[in-house]
Amino acid sequence: MDIQQFMKIMTNNMPFIVAGMAVIMVIMLGIMINQAMKLSYMRKRYRKMMTGVDGANMERLLMGHIDEVRHVVEENQRLDSENKRMDALLQTAVTRVGVVRFRAFEDMGSDLSYAVALLDSYNNGVILSSIFGREDSRSYVKPIEAGASTYTLTQEEEQALHDAMAKAQ
Repeated sequence: MDIQQFMKIMTNNMPFIVAGMAVIMVIMLGIMINQAMKLSYMRKRYRKMMTGVDGANMERLLMGHIDEVRHVVEENQRLDSENKRMDALLQTAVTRVGVVRFRAFEDMGSDLSYAVALLDSYNNGVILSSIFGREDSRSYVKPIEAGASTYTLTQEEEQALHDAMAKAQ
């Protein structure tokens, strides 16, 4: 097919070609309008998102929240170290107590004598004993280290020590 025949076909069908091109242009115009509407909707949503509830900028809002999170993390670290310090302090505080009341002498009316074991979490502490009689009363303090005493313990003191050590957590 040579160029003259091609030109003749084009000239004879020019109205159809123009009409086809017009249809294609109308379709393209519709697609462009659709895309412009979608872009406008997205811009509105973006602006709404970037301005907070009170009109604050989203970036400023996020930066404020990041600063708050950093502050909370620092406070948590401070509280954690304080908690560890207090835990170490509580390890040496009296947390285990054992009390035994008893009648030291047969002729006494009630259990006026006692033995009290006061221990920390390492089973270190003291045993306080008091023996009441008709004429006098006597008090004793015996040190306890690792659940044992260098002094001889009475049966009641042993019981108080055992009761206190049984309260281990």
